[in-house]
Amino acid sequence: MPGGEQATLVSDEPDILSVIDLSRIIRERLDTPDLRGVRLRGEVTNFRLHSSGHMYFSLSDKGERGEAAIDCVIWRRAADKISPPPKDGMDVIVTGYVDHYPPYGKTQFVGDGLVHAGAGGKYLLLERWRRELAAEGCFAEEKKKTIPVYPVRVGVVTSPTGAVLQDIRNILSRRFPVDLILSPTVVQGESAHIEIAEAIRRIDGKADVIIIARGGGSFEDLFPFNHPDVIRAIASCRTPLISAIGHEVDVTLSDLAADLRAPTPSAAAELVVCDRVLLLREYADQRTAMQNLLLDRLERLSDDLQELKLRIISRRIERRISDMKQTSAELMERLQRGVNIRLIAEKREISLLKTQIQSADIRAPLRRGYALLFMEGNLIRSAAMIKAGDPVTIYLPDGEAEATITEVRHDRDL
Repeated sequence: MPGGEQATLVSDEPDILSVIDLSRIIRERLDTPDLRGVRLRGEVTNFRLHSSGHMYFSLSDKGERGEAAIDCVIWRRAADKISPPPKDGMDVIVTGYVDHYPPYGKTQFVGDGLVHAGAGGKYLLLERWRRELAAEGCFAEEKKKTIPVYPVRVGVVTSPTGAVLQDIRNILSRRFPVDLILSPTVVQGESAHIEIAEAIRRIDGKADVIIIARGGGSFEDLFPFNHPDVIRAIASCRTPLISAIGHEVDVTLSDLAADLRAPTPSAAAELVVCDRVLLLREYADQRTAMQNLLLDRLERLSDDLQELKLRIISRRIERRISDMKQTSAELMERLQRGVNIRLIAEKREISLLKTQIQSADIRAPLRRGYALLFMEGNLIRSAAMIKAGDPVTIYLPDGEAEATITEVRHDRDL
């Protein structure tokens, strides 16, 4: 506008609202009991997990009455409790409230909980099982067994027709061929937990380590591996057991009860046996090291044997060397005594010279409180050497002074 003026959004007319006022009214109208504690069901779209931990997505609905969608947000504190996180296309139930965000003019649903539609009851059941089984000690760390490093027989509890078994078999044959014992079971369905538990008990004690495995799937597909029958069978298994259920993001109660959890069935196969290529390389390195150690030992023994031969043969030489050492020691002792006597004499001579030098020092009287007179660089030794008016230099212990002779008195008695 002219003159740099800015337009105002607020008018003096009573029937015109500002955007801020309208946003406030919308937010107040939405803050009602009817829009709080709402359980909202819909399909997840545009899901995004922010680096801050917040979840952003939309819930859409489509039916005979038309189509609708609403933006949703679940803040980090509530999002941390949701596992696994939702994915696009999932049918979910979100619990929360409706809110209006004025800066963006956005009405959104703020969730504080999320479950898969139709599985809400199963989630509650899962949490109850988790508490009960934990109280029984099924997940206790101190009860977990160590997986053997070099198993001979590997047991596998899985479907006999699935790709999981073939993946495990291929990896084991490639890395380190071992005997594979299959305890077949269904891995999905209403009664799957009964067969899975029986398959675990059937193979227990017949292998060095057991892998219980299943490929990826939905929460409902993996639910049999949460059943208490399966968990108790795992916890009471005497054989070390590795759980490899679903993908890395999938966590079941079987994973918590097992002695070791693998993110995938293929990873479990890699964990259960070592890579024979690496083992052969390590074996070759150790064999080389042992050969070198043995050769070094033989060389030292050979040296020791040669030295022993020389000792036996050269006893006379050793006696001569011993006599020479004795003579050398005596000569060294006599030489040391002579050196000590000479040093004492030289120290006495140095002390005498030091005394003579100190007595010849003309400055020595100064340190006893006397003064020295010089005229034209010559020491005045007699009153006869000076007369009135002569300039002289007086040297004192801590300095010197210039003076002029005003009078000379001669000692008549001398």
